[in-house]
Parts: sequence; structure tokens; C-alpha cells
Amino acid sequence: MISSIKPVSSSLTAIAGVRRSIPAKLQFSPLPIIGNFQKPKPLPQKPLLAAQDLSNFTLAAAAAQRSDVFRVGAYEADRSHPIEIGIDVPDEQSGQKVKIGIYFATWWALNVVFNIYNKKVLNAFPYPWLTSTLSLACGSLMMLVSWVTGVAEAPKTDLDFWKTLFPVALAHTIGHVAATVSMSKVAVSFTHIIKSSEPAFSVLVSSLFLGEAFPLPVYLSLLPIIGGCALAAVTELNFNMIGFMGAMISNLAFVFRNIFSKKGMNGKSVSGMNYYACLSMMSLLIVTPFAIAVEGPQMWAAGWQNAVSQIGPNFVWWVVAQSVFYHLYNQVSYMSLDQISPLTFSVGNTMKRISVIVASIIIFQNPVKPVNALGAAIAILGTFIYSQAKQ
Repeated sequence: MISSIKPVSSSLTAIAGVRRSIPAKLQFSPLPIIGNFQKPKPLPQKPLLAAQDLSNFTLAAAAAQRSDVFRVGAYEADRSHPIEIGIDVPDEQSGQKVKIGIYFATWWALNVVFNIYNKKVLNAFPYPWLTSTLSLACGSLMMLVSWVTGVAEAPKTDLDFWKTLFPVALAHTIGHVAATVSMSKVAVSFTHIIKSSEPAFSVLVSSLFLGEAFPLPVYLSLLPIIGGCALAAVTELNFNMIGFMGAMISNLAFVFRNIFSKKGMNGKSVSGMNYYACLSMMSLLIVTPFAIAVEGPQMWAAGWQNAVSQIGPNFVWWVVAQSVFYHLYNQVSYMSLDQISPLTFSVGNTMKRISVIVASIIIFQNPVKPVNALGAAIAILGTFIYSQAKQ
């Protein structure tokens, strides 16, 4: 379409006469290729048509000499070819992998920090019952504050929920206290080596109490776990029977905790974070009277004064740190269960033990024999094989 029209020379009198006869309000469409347009009305006389053709020719010639003429056209897109838009759509699977990696890294880091501070507290303050109680109390207080302030949404529970939670909390309390007793008597690395035999207890309990049968590779994977733990226990320089039995009882208790948890939480809509918060609160109610009966306030007061006099104000920070990090690492582990499969969680738990064992040996400089290290490696490798065979 021509944007401007230059008048034709006045010497063409015939054409000028024709122009005077053309109606003033001639309607036409600026985009003739679009279907919806109104065609100009035909002129009534042939001379007018001839004059119009001559006028159009003259206008086209004049337009060709201008450099500021714009041609407007509308075209329909070809639907047979997809339109390419330069927008990168994020890969959903890659984002999920990054999220799981963050969960694992946070879980391992918090667990390592907890074990370090927990061992420092137990070395200066050998009262595992109170230490376990403080860990549960700190986590319960943190979650209550988060619910009241609206940082986290409070769970909607009923009486049936707390009834099904009780056996889980009881097993969790026994496992937590037993593990703390173990670490108060032996090295952190030795406790976690023994705790890597938890799959063997899982198969044993599932077979005896639940009647489950496992394929042959699962049973074969238990051989390196049991053999590696036995080799590590025999060659442990600072072996202690109470510490060894504490780790074994912890394994058995946590297996029952997992079984009760699977049975009791079917169909429940409580998130992993709130589920562990409720678990901590009920465990706190269970452990408190036993802690008072076994150790008591008098022993705690004397031990606290002795620890503060030897360590100084840093001891209070150690107690706070081990309590906070205990709750955080368990909370992250339960949150990760909402995002990953049990198999992936089992592999992550195995790698977590490796990080804790290595970090504790480096920080506390525990003497380790090559045979002892070999036993630990065999046990951890067996745990990894077990997680793959159970898939």
C-alpha cells in the first residue's frame, strides 16, 4: 500500500475531469490480502475505468521514484512448521537431582557436626541419659516455637495418630539412648562401624516377626557386613563391652522403629518434618522419667560443675550445639524421605557413616590399625551391596 500520493500533472485535462467525478468518500481496505475487506464500488462509466487505470499507472510510477514508500502486507503463519522460541525451559529431573544432592550434603554435614560435639560433651560430661534428654528437648522446643510463630505449619493430628506414634517413639527413644551410651564408652568411629550392621538386624527381624522372605543375594550381602563388623570389633584398641552392646541395641531398636513407622504412617498426611517433631516430643516424655531415675539431678549438678571448671564456657556451647544439630540432622533426614526412595536413602545413610567415621578419626586422632580399617571397609561395602540387592 502506498503511504502518500503525489498529484498528477494538471496538463492531463481528461484525467482531471475524471477526478472531479469520482466520489469523495471512496472506501478501500489497506490490506487487500486479508479476507475481511470491503471492495470499492465499481464506477458506472467505462471512461471512468479507463481514466482510473491511467491514474493508477501514474500513481505507481510516481511511487517508484520515492524512497520513503512502505509496502504493508499481512501473511498467515505456516502451521506445518513449529515456531521456535528462544526460551530455555529448565529440566525438571535435573532440578530434582540438585535438590536431592542438597539434602544429602546438608544431612551428612549436620550429622558430622553433631557427632563431633556429642563426643566432646560426653568426654567432659559422661551422662548419656541427660545428654539424650537435652537433644530431644531442644528439638521439641524449636518446633513448638516454629508452629506458634507460623514459620512452619502445625500438623493436624488426632488421637489415633498419637496411638500409632507411641511404639515408634518408644523404639526411637531406646535407640537414641543406646547409641549415646555407646559413644560415651567407645570411639565415634567404632560405634558407627557397629551400627553399619543394621541391615542384618533388619533382615532378621523382618523374617522372624513379619514372615518376609528375601532373595538369595540379600542374604549373601549380610556376610561381609557381619564379617567386617566382627573384624573391626576384635581389632578395636579401645574395645568396651557396654559401648559394643549399646551400638547393637541401637541397631535393633531402630529396625523396630522403621517397621512401626511404616505400619503406623500409612495414609497419614503429616510431613516428614512435622512427623519427626511429634516423634521427638513423645520420646521426650518417655525418656525424662527414666533419665531422672538412672542418673538424677544430683549427679548432673556435680558433673556439670566439673565440666565447666575444666572446659570453661565453651562447654555450654558444646551442649547447645550437639542438641541443635541432633534435631536438625534428623529433621533433614526425615524431610529427604519425602523426596527420595528408601533405596536411595539407604545408600545415603551408608555414605553418611563413611563421612562420620573419617571425620571423627581425623578430629579426635583415634589410633586405627590397618586390620581395623579393613574390617570397617568390608562392613560398609557389605551395607552398600545389601542396599543394591534389596532393590
